[in-house]
Amino acid sequence: MKTDSSILQLFNESDEKVPLSRSKAESILKIISDKEGVSFSLVELVFVSEQEIVRINKEHLNRYYVTDIISFRYDDEPGSKGNDEIEGTLFCCAPRIIEQSAEFKEPVEREFQRIFIHGLLHLIGYEDSSDKEKEAMTELENKYLALAEANK
Repeated sequence: MKTDSSILQLFNESDEKVPLSRSKAESILKIISDKEGVSFSLVELVFVSEQEIVRINKEHLNRYYVTDIISFRYDDEPGSKGNDEIEGTLFCCAPRIIEQSAEFKEPVEREFQRIFIHGLLHLIGYEDSSDKEKEAMTELENKYLALAEANK
């Protein structure tokens, strides 16, 4: 079994300071893995600029706007909850996450954690296309944020 540090790869390709430490990200990864009954074999967490997230969004999803996160799952059974050995990349737009923290009046650290949790939930197979799905994901994000904060 891989250790959390060999599962998670962090990259900051943006010009922003990212207030999500490796240890906090590993803790969140472990909480979600344990509570959701899944295992991850590789998660790349890549923080990018607005220009780069627009390029990724346009190239892969045919969308022409800034978003906070784009998740790609690579292993054989994407979208199927309960799988082992989930592999994926989470492209996070650091400037957008910082803007959102101000919009939502949330601490920047908390918003970065929420977006990471959101991306992991997508890798597991959760969707947020409908209002009902968005509500369910927000409830899970809040649950996992609370657990992450309790696990200091």
